[in-house]
Amino acid sequence: MSDYFVHESSIVDDGASVGEGTKIWHFCHIQSGAVIGKNCTLGQNVNISNNVKIGNGVKIQNNVSVYEGVELKDYVFCGPSCVFTNDLTPRAKYPKGRDNYKKTVVEEGASIGANATVVCGHRIGKWAMIGAGAVVTSDVPDHALMLGVPAKHRGWACECGKILPGDLICPGCGRRYKTADKGLEEI
Repeated sequence: MSDYFVHESSIVDDGASVGEGTKIWHFCHIQSGAVIGKNCTLGQNVNISNNVKIGNGVKIQNNVSVYEGVELKDYVFCGPSCVFTNDLTPRAKYPKGRDNYKKTVVEEGASIGANATVVCGHRIGKWAMIGAGAVVTSDVPDHALMLGVPAKHRGWACECGKILPGDLICPGCGRRYKTADKGLEEI
């Protein structure tokens, strides 16, 4: 008996690791070598490719594929149908293989909105907020609010998810921030 839930329509390949309390819903596929942390939720039709690392408390909504080369740290949220890539110049006839995939790291607590696309080879900072439909084509600072095509920095987001005013004091939880090398940091 496992200490996680897998719907009967889903497949977890031999060699994959799934953490305690994780729920894997309808029509998912977890490939060999994938590591999924504790207390994650994978919605319907999620594919986790070979050797992908997913932290604890991650929520991946319906119709998301997390390809090899992508790493999701703790408490990342992936909205419905968001897209990750791992090859900047793919060709069906000339596959490059895993050694040539571009690494993408989504740091702790970042949220990626529905139908957003993350072009490979970039870092999405801690607690960043990527708006629905945005296309990320560059690194994203910690706590940055990114909107549009291509995604542009349009403000800052608190750890709790509220958009921060100019004084960088959260109107919801009261956290205070200051600018730092990687974006914002709490003070």
